[in-house]
Amino acid sequence: MVRLGERICGRESFTAKALGLLPAYNVYRKTYALLRESQRWNREELAAHQAQALARLLDHAYENVPYYRRVFQERGLVPEDIRGPDDLVLLPFLTREDLQANLSDLKARNYPESAFEYVTTGGSTGIPVGFYYEKGVSRAREWAFMKTQWDRVGYRFADRCVVLRGYIVGSAKDGVFWKKTLFGRWLLMSSHHMTEETLPAYIDRIKRFKPRFIQGYPSTAVILARYMREHGIEPFPTVKAVLCGSENLYPWQRDLLEEVFGCRVFSWYGNSEQTVLAGECEESTHYHIFPEYGIVELIGRDGRPVKGPGAMGEVVATNLTNFVCPLIRYRTMDLATAAGGSCSCGRSYPMLERVEGRLQDFIVTGKGELLSGIAMNIDTDAFDNVKQFQFYQEKVGEVILNIVRKPTFSKQDAEYLYREVSRSCGDDVLITIRYVDNIPLTARGKYRYFVQDLPIHFSEREGGIVEHVSPDLLA
Repeated sequence: MVRLGERICGRESFTAKALGLLPAYNVYRKTYALLRESQRWNREELAAHQAQALARLLDHAYENVPYYRRVFQERGLVPEDIRGPDDLVLLPFLTREDLQANLSDLKARNYPESAFEYVTTGGSTGIPVGFYYEKGVSRAREWAFMKTQWDRVGYRFADRCVVLRGYIVGSAKDGVFWKKTLFGRWLLMSSHHMTEETLPAYIDRIKRFKPRFIQGYPSTAVILARYMREHGIEPFPTVKAVLCGSENLYPWQRDLLEEVFGCRVFSWYGNSEQTVLAGECEESTHYHIFPEYGIVELIGRDGRPVKGPGAMGEVVATNLTNFVCPLIRYRTMDLATAAGGSCSCGRSYPMLERVEGRLQDFIVTGKGELLSGIAMNIDTDAFDNVKQFQFYQEKVGEVILNIVRKPTFSKQDAEYLYREVSRSCGDDVLITIRYVDNIPLTARGKYRYFVQDLPIHFSEREGGIVEHVSPDLLA
């Protein structure tokens, strides 16, 4: 997912990054101006722009990137053979394993070494991935896209924003777990110190800061929201929207956040590799894909494109802007469902109905079907006396539900919770409840509701463990 914000305790601060963008300000300004104009283009104009951008990328990759020169030659192709996005099927997928094994050959030879910024993902799918941004330029361009996206809910650079992401700020010694950044406009709050004891101080500080927006991981914002609901705390009167990204936003999370904060919840989808970016608009909760950013394909288990409203597939994406390290037909290991029709907002962007999540966020049933967390009913009072929970799977058809109990948790709660979760998972999943003292955050400060320890593959060609697949996945 897109990572915007400050990194504290030995990591580069957000303010430092923002200042570092100044030399690339012209890139930001040019990109932002294009997006302000192109969001009004019709489908034909967007398609023409995308085709031209793809042609430039392929010509560049063929001439300057050894990995792609080799791919073209092995397949007997030249860039002119790919006349548009539909012809990308002539090229192979780029997997995370391919990226790591060929990283040096994916660097464009016509850029100086000083232009490369090495970046890694968090490894939430089990495979940490390294790749390159164009130093300064990639982040400046990303800002332009994010600003365009947040414009839809009225965000301005001058607005005050509380940031609840994976940061470690302050310490228990002084009891201050936040820090202002971006010239005092953003209040970064530590996600690692949010407890029953400290949350009253968080809430008091947010009230005094008077933010117009809250930006955060959904799971981090939910910690605050659950506390506020349980203690009858009124919404923050100045907050106009909650901006959620970098994690899947589950329906029960959206409902909770909208109820507690009394405002619109706006979600976007992207990744650190910067191959895909999509976000909701002011009119709907469908994810509008930026065609200026990249080309998105949905691929079925047979490796072929799936199309049409309601079709689910793996997101395969081609970035159109990163020339220092092109990623063409990159397998994201994310599943999404296509949306049909047009949006009343007037933009002619292709849309996703929803993002189902990473493969590692699915449960494998006894029949080998993939059960999405989106389909599970977690928004139930069976979790009222549960402080934290996490689904963990290491055997097909069997799931361990780790829970941290509240002091009020009883035997009756355990029985009720077991019934509700079993009903949600279906007859082909055996549930075991396990009591734990705490559920740790990931290294990037994320809270994972699903931890999958099975070698799941979506493609039949990878010899995945899923022998029987539900009709939804074959659509």
